[in-house]
Amino acid sequence: MRDPRLFPLFQPVSTLPGIGPKLTPLLEHLIGGTTVWDLLLHLPERWLDRRPIDSFASLVAGELATVSGEVHAVKAPFSERAPARIELFDGSDILTVTYFRANPRWLQSQFPVGKIRQVSGRVDLFRDELQMTHPDYVLDPEHDRPPPVAEPIYRLTAGLTNKKVHATILHALDHVPRDLPEWIDGPFLAQRAWPDFPAALHGLHAPKVFDKRALEKCQDRLAYDEALARELTFMRARAQRRSVRAMEVPAAPEALNRLVRTLPYVPTQAQIRATREIMADLAKSYPMRRMLQGDVGSGKTLVGAFAAVQAAETGFQTAFMAPTEVLARQQFATLDTLLSPLGFSVAALTGRDKGRLREATLMALGNGDIDIVAGTHALFQEGVSFDKLGLIIVDEQHRFGVADRLKLRSKGRAPHVLVMSATPIPRTLAQTVHGDLDVSILDEKPPGRRPVETRVLPDTRMDNVIAAVGRALQRGERAFWVCPRVETDSEDGRSAISRAAMLSERLGEKVGLVHGRMKSDEKDNALEAFRAGKTRILVATTVIEVGVDVPEATIMVIERAEGFGLAQLHQLRGRVGRGAQDSFCLLIYHPPLTDMARERLETLRRTEDGFEIAEADFRLRGPGDMLGKRQSGLIDHRILQLPRHKTLIDIAHKDAQLASEKADSISALRAEGLSLLSQLLSPDLRYSD
Repeated sequence: MRDPRLFPLFQPVSTLPGIGPKLTPLLEHLIGGTTVWDLLLHLPERWLDRRPIDSFASLVAGELATVSGEVHAVKAPFSERAPARIELFDGSDILTVTYFRANPRWLQSQFPVGKIRQVSGRVDLFRDELQMTHPDYVLDPEHDRPPPVAEPIYRLTAGLTNKKVHATILHALDHVPRDLPEWIDGPFLAQRAWPDFPAALHGLHAPKVFDKRALEKCQDRLAYDEALARELTFMRARAQRRSVRAMEVPAAPEALNRLVRTLPYVPTQAQIRATREIMADLAKSYPMRRMLQGDVGSGKTLVGAFAAVQAAETGFQTAFMAPTEVLARQQFATLDTLLSPLGFSVAALTGRDKGRLREATLMALGNGDIDIVAGTHALFQEGVSFDKLGLIIVDEQHRFGVADRLKLRSKGRAPHVLVMSATPIPRTLAQTVHGDLDVSILDEKPPGRRPVETRVLPDTRMDNVIAAVGRALQRGERAFWVCPRVETDSEDGRSAISRAAMLSERLGEKVGLVHGRMKSDEKDNALEAFRAGKTRILVATTVIEVGVDVPEATIMVIERAEGFGLAQLHQLRGRVGRGAQDSFCLLIYHPPLTDMARERLETLRRTEDGFEIAEADFRLRGPGDMLGKRQSGLIDHRILQLPRHKTLIDIAHKDAQLASEKADSISALRAEGLSLLSQLLSPDLRYSD
């Protein structure tokens, strides 16, 4: 139940003055929500300094300025292309204000000769003369309200101006309750000299003075509020999880050792460490919720197999869930090869399975004859039941929604859950992003994994690239060719469809094609044909970014590589180098390169360390772009800025832990405040569903 004091904040934005049926959907689209509170969380991106300057002599070209002067003259343009020119005089100097294609009557009304006018805008130098073109504000100091001294500038969308958004937010500030108890620890608040919560909101949206330090304090205060709310939510989720009774799955060292002895290599220390962490979780009486994060080729499936063996030895079933038919089939093949010789029953269940085969699989799952099943969404459909589902392993977890995972969890009694991700994020952010999960990281590659040689080439060398691919095909190898788009109006070959046709003609080969507009079964068939060797070159968009395992593929060509993010390029490169032969990744760019694009490509050429690449991507693009819409479930900060506020997150973690451990001893007023904070800023939990 929400506290009544917060009701005004959760009213629809349509209740604010001036927001009617036309503006409401625009505003809701901009703020990503529907309430006054969502609008207030749409914080300014920056602030403009509009403090008045006393004299024109202090003006600096290229900077914003707010000045006043007497209208000395209004000069009409001498041609259609020339501007109208207004001369303002401050008693010593002249400032020229220019307008292009302005209505003469409007100019005369705005700038009556002999009257004082205040203007605010950017000052530029033109022919050794300072001038202000199309000022943002033109005011009569005797009658008009001056411009805001520190004007907030917001991210906008088509149909909304900054002035309209700001005016609407000023109305929204009237809904902020003033009588909220303080939820931040008193001594810490005093040490930081932060304002209270309402003052921080007013300080960002309606600052009375332009003071960078004061603005930073308001930002930091609200960022800490969000960090504290997140940490409190994570701790409650963990506490609630521990109150749920799960099946204890004791360690099975003998069975794990049998599996290790069959491997042609020694597991890495990272795999051993992660396995021990998972073994300990499985043996507990409450359900595991752990993220296994590993770079491309780090051996996540083997760690999952270890967990499945531990479950099977105790009589529990394991469900491996993958987002596509191809990935599920690959997973089944790997698990079957590893575990069937040891006496474990491994099966697959996907949409492809029909008739008697499907019925036999369902029956074996229901009576417990199958220990481990790999599948797609088919695993949680009606009619699928498990005898004793104890462990769920979700691969490429961001491709599944909360409802999907809930449906699969409903097939067992509080099963343990392990989610796996092949997208590295900076180590320093792992717990920040996955705060509701325990995190294990695989930061080593199994021995024998050959490095991929990465080369950066301009598209002027395309003929050489095609020839190199042709020679690789003649040697019996296979190649991926990634294009940035499905199709284009031009015939430049950069689209997947036109490139596939061109390569087929040039190389005399049947070329596979995969892109996002194809139906799922069409994509799966094309990928399966490539994996089976029926086609030896596969042209695709980024739909093959994760999970496709073809050891015979030795070349990855990526066109217009400068347009991709570092993490995405790294994932694509990970599709090759999985066999015994030398492998290459060719990054084809269209010159000239920007400095940022050059640095991205050079970073990829220099290293294969996914975590180093993630750090570079984070530094270059920030967390939102780095994780991308595809991974939007990973990060849902409204105020926090990473890495700027990383220290505040660490402090909030300790504060929340202390507040939780000493809940009986903290003041009633602060406990009340923490409850209100949670109602305001608790995140949506993506994995503790």
